[in-house]
Amino acid sequence: MGDRGSRKAKRLAGTQRIDDHAAMTEQPPVKSWRDALAVYRRPSVVTMLFLGFSAGLPFMLVFATLSAWLREMDVSRTAIGFFSWVGITYSIKFVWSPVVDRLPLPGLTRWLGRRRAWILLGQLGVALGLFGMALVDPRAALLPVALLALLVAFSSATQDVAIDAFRIESDVEAFQGALAAAYQMGYRLAILASYTGALYLAELASWRTAYLVMAGLMGVGMLTVLLRPEPATGIDRITAAREERAIAFIERNPQLPRWLQQTGAWLIGAVVCPLVDFLGRYGWFAMVVLGVVASFRISDIAMASMANPLYIDLGYSKAVIANISGAYGLAMTMLGAVLGGALAARYGLMRPLLAGAVLAATTNLLFAWMAGQGGATWALVLTISADNLSGGLAGSVFIAWLSSLTNTAYTATQYALFSSLMTLPGKFLSGFGGIVVDALGYPVFFTLAAALGLPAVVLIMVMMKHNRHPLPVDAATSADRQ
Repeated sequence: MGDRGSRKAKRLAGTQRIDDHAAMTEQPPVKSWRDALAVYRRPSVVTMLFLGFSAGLPFMLVFATLSAWLREMDVSRTAIGFFSWVGITYSIKFVWSPVVDRLPLPGLTRWLGRRRAWILLGQLGVALGLFGMALVDPRAALLPVALLALLVAFSSATQDVAIDAFRIESDVEAFQGALAAAYQMGYRLAILASYTGALYLAELASWRTAYLVMAGLMGVGMLTVLLRPEPATGIDRITAAREERAIAFIERNPQLPRWLQQTGAWLIGAVVCPLVDFLGRYGWFAMVVLGVVASFRISDIAMASMANPLYIDLGYSKAVIANISGAYGLAMTMLGAVLGGALAARYGLMRPLLAGAVLAATTNLLFAWMAGQGGATWALVLTISADNLSGGLAGSVFIAWLSSLTNTAYTATQYALFSSLMTLPGKFLSGFGGIVVDALGYPVFFTLAAALGLPAVVLIMVMMKHNRHPLPVDAATSADRQ
């Protein structure tokens, strides 16, 4: 019981510190566009540009870039297809997110803090995996390549969990849109480096050189982690009381072995309490919130599998697709991300969130229209402009809104659950895209994809109508960490 009392005292002490500093850390409203754009000069926002680069770098290196390397080495298409399974780690990262939230790393946590320690560990795993892949010849043995790719993917997903928590805890809600935009820009730049850049390096030098350079580029994120401070967080009184009651229930069973009591108490605090906390804060309205989470991106994700087949079937060359959908599309996405972050700072989250949901759905209709334009280049430019600009805008605002749903006591766990719920429905439906196109054609498919976005629009309007902006009860838990 003495241990429990000590834990309670520490938690309440942390809570008191948050309450004492709440007034000082409250941000003034952003009243002009100049102020809205000035948020991109904040140190916390600049930090997310570099951490976003670190998060995005490994993704292509275990997917498209790796596939190109393996195929050039005459690895069978069947084997290459199996390599895509490493991507499952990104979809199930919520499984080990409670560990990232609560388990201290020996030495590292004491030195860096709980968020930076896990980010650095993930970065080291990615760099080590990429370095190992550079030294292995796929023609000699595929298993080592597969295991190293799995190490990269697992470490990358772990890094993502910790970076999401770091981002949410780094600044107040008013600037979460800018943080999300900077993260997206860094992520997109990393995609460009790890795909286009890696292919150029492989062409000019070798695949070994390409992967060694990519491993070295993980140093960008590592240096950022070492230079930026750990966000200062705590647990609000309601959360602390809820955890104490749950843990006390375990400890009131003295007949259980001590190790079992401790394990049970940890599992309740790390796994059960995040779910109870979310449901406790929102009650029945949690169903509406989760409905928005599940449906906001479903339209874009469901249509993604048929975008490139549409380009090819319309007769666009690979060079045109790469230049317009790739490089130009990247620029439009980044512009949209900046605009989304500024809108969130200027107007708050709900109105830009509604605009993003409407744009994400309606821009899919442009693909249906483009299918009847006979492969005109200007039609592709118009469609990519609207789709990527709206996608970047909606992405920034949506990430900021998701961040507002979390309690900083369980940031990693709750955000990982939200992000998994965000992508899984769309990924599932995306697998049926080819069947719909074969049966009904591209215009019908993209029209149906646009219709999938309507539930999100309706649910956001419900939230606005009821004036139930879903924010944590204790806003002080997202205090400014500058």
